[in-house]
Amino acid sequence: MKSFNLTAAERRGLLISVVLFAAAALVPLVADGYPLQISISIVMYTALATSWLLFSGPTNYIALSTAAFFGIGMYTAAGGIDLVPYPLLIVAAAIAGAALAAVVGLATLRVSGVYFVIFSLGLAELVRQIMTWLQHVLGTMSGLYVTIERSEQAYYWQLLLLAAVIFLVGWWIGRSRLGFALRIIGNDELVAVHCGINTARAKVVLFIISSTFASIAGALVAPRWGYVEPVVAFSPFVSFQVVIMALLGGTHRLWGPLLGVIPFVLVWELIAVYFPNQTTLLLGVCFLLIVYVIPNGMIGLVEDAMNRRRKHAAGPTAAATLPLDIPANAAARPAVTADKK
Repeated sequence: MKSFNLTAAERRGLLISVVLFAAAALVPLVADGYPLQISISIVMYTALATSWLLFSGPTNYIALSTAAFFGIGMYTAAGGIDLVPYPLLIVAAAIAGAALAAVVGLATLRVSGVYFVIFSLGLAELVRQIMTWLQHVLGTMSGLYVTIERSEQAYYWQLLLLAAVIFLVGWWIGRSRLGFALRIIGNDELVAVHCGINTARAKVVLFIISSTFASIAGALVAPRWGYVEPVVAFSPFVSFQVVIMALLGGTHRLWGPLLGVIPFVLVWELIAVYFPNQTTLLLGVCFLLIVYVIPNGMIGLVEDAMNRRRKHAAGPTAAATLPLDIPANAAARPAVTADKK
């Protein structure tokens, strides 16, 4: 039970999170129509971006496979909506996503860098082509109808609950031995291997957890979309948007994606209305601007401003002791003498 001995800061953070989620749960009671639809999009992308962060944040592996697992969840719900109770379909989507993630993880997570990025990007396209071929062989239409009676408020609360679970799981992982191992892997995977960490197993486990949540999100929104087809369910736009939102908010804090999701969803709505034929171009422009202008995301900007404020408040004495161009943690590092053999 040692892992549940919370510090004062952790208790305060959990309390703030509970209050924020409780406040967010009240949105459908005061908003409807278009504002509620925007809120549903924000909650859905918060769940997807945060689940992406669970794996890609600590490991620094850029996974572009979100659309593959999101689409698997959608097709699981669409394929069994007339045969199986809907709650069981959500469980089935989670199992399907976890199984695919296990296979993909065991096959690819032994490689890193650009090779993993390329494979993860191609995964969604591979699954899309397989689903299209299966529907053609089975003689079905290009897509499936998902008919279920459910209000917009229900979709919002379901996705909000999923986002809360993802945050809770991410918080627990961050305090666990798995989270510590993954942070070492993200800093230097070779060092992690020399420390005795089973890097392949750690990465596969977290990849499965992250992908399972993406599949559940797909199963939850499938009835809301009403019609599911491979081009939509496995769209690479989903993968890129999730990555851009997470990078915009910041990937070194669990709540970072939320800071990226809200402005991006609002801006993207305007782009979809006024520039519907330039969405691909503008998505690329957004990605380049984020990478080159705010590489540490919104959180990085906030933290830099807070650090400057602290240094300014500390006065010139502290500034002389610790130059601005030296990281704060560098002061705690032991000095290395020149005559050390």
